[in-house]
Amino acid sequence: MADERYIRQIVLPEIGDDGQRRLSEASVMIVGLGGLGSVVSTYLTGAGIGRLVLADNDVVSLSNLQRQVLYTEEEAGMPKTECAKRRLQSQSSLVKIETVSEGLTPENAHELIANVDIVVDCTDNFGTRYLIDDVCAGCSKPWVYGSIGAFGGQACVFNYKSGIRYADLYPNRDELIGVTSAGSGVLGPVPAVIGAIEALEAIKIIAGFGEVLDGRLFTVDLLTLKTNIIEI
Repeated sequence: MADERYIRQIVLPEIGDDGQRRLSEASVMIVGLGGLGSVVSTYLTGAGIGRLVLADNDVVSLSNLQRQVLYTEEEAGMPKTECAKRRLQSQSSLVKIETVSEGLTPENAHELIANVDIVVDCTDNFGTRYLIDDVCAGCSKPWVYGSIGAFGGQACVFNYKSGIRYADLYPNRDELIGVTSAGSGVLGPVPAVIGAIEALEAIKIIAGFGEVLDGRLFTVDLLTLKTNIIEI
């Protein structure tokens, strides 16, 4: 059953049986279950990640549905972790899914991150990203960063082989802490593009193929489809 489920990626020489085994043995924490997290969690579940940890303290609202494709109208007001787990588990019963309904906090971050292989950032605030950056550095764990705006976004991998950190990209921590994008506009497909790239980077790291965005910032303007990769 498992081989049949994953056959379309196992036949890729970059994945193969060994890569699929690595995926099935890996554990990934997704921080944030909004537009980015909906896409990342869906594709990592589909890829056969062994264990997913979903961290978010928010509930579903109607304004989410334009871009947060995990949820339905009937789930408005319900915890995103609960709804996401139910939806993802229906996609695959082979993936172990754990939820953290309080989200990632300074109190639980070290224990959670120490017990996964990779963290994928799907948040919308600088404070949580700096928290991820600090704890991942302390635990020697790589993490995948993604950020979106109205018609564009960016992605990068931090604390991987190069050792480059988020704080190297954004050193002005005190100025940025507390700044959020809550209420700002974003077109629905934008998180789909960046979320797919984040999921792909996590899969590449786990299975060991391709050129990872290690300390390299990928940016895309979806109004023009112009992309750049900037060495940090």
